[in-house]
Amino acid sequence: MSSAEAERDPNPAELAEREREEKERKAKEDAEQAKLPYKWTQTIKDVDVTIAVPGNLRGRDLDVVLTKTKIKVAVKGQEPIIEGDFPHPVILDECSWTLETTSQPPGKEVAVHLDKVNKVEWWPHVVTSAPKIDVSKITPESSKLSDLDGETRAMVEKMMYDQRQKEIGGASSDEQRKMDLLKKFQAEHPEMDFSNAQIG
Repeated sequence: MSSAEAERDPNPAELAEREREEKERKAKEDAEQAKLPYKWTQTIKDVDVTIAVPGNLRGRDLDVVLTKTKIKVAVKGQEPIIEGDFPHPVILDECSWTLETTSQPPGKEVAVHLDKVNKVEWWPHVVTSAPKIDVSKITPESSKLSDLDGETRAMVEKMMYDQRQKEIGGASSDEQRKMDLLKKFQAEHPEMDFSNAQIG
């Protein structure tokens, strides 16, 4: 067995060790996220943050500031519940916040919706001062690819194709396109000698 094959097929003990390390990493990550004074979720396109607040509060009791690169949510006169820089910019015109009554009375929550500028990037955290999550472990729902606009979807599909090709040592989509163009040109011009043609 070659060393390349040995790398590809870890033995059961290595797999068990990797699984244990992954569980520990995930438990640590979950514990760090649970300590945050807010909850957050994301899709490839947006981020939603929910912050529990006392049920007697009204919108005017809150100090909410959203900019392209920062967020601040506080009850007026108190320390901010969340404040800091986003890891990536947002489209301010598409962002919003609301104060909603929760189903578990007596309570309310501030719901903040953030629209990402870069629609092909996962956020490791909402604010850069918070603990990170491992974005490489995020597996997007494949059905969500259909939600993307044509240009973004084509870019994501190209990135996914190139990643798969890289993993198997194949040609990227750009290299494949050049080879296809050369083959087409060769077929159209059989009289020409392409034996020394360089693709690059």
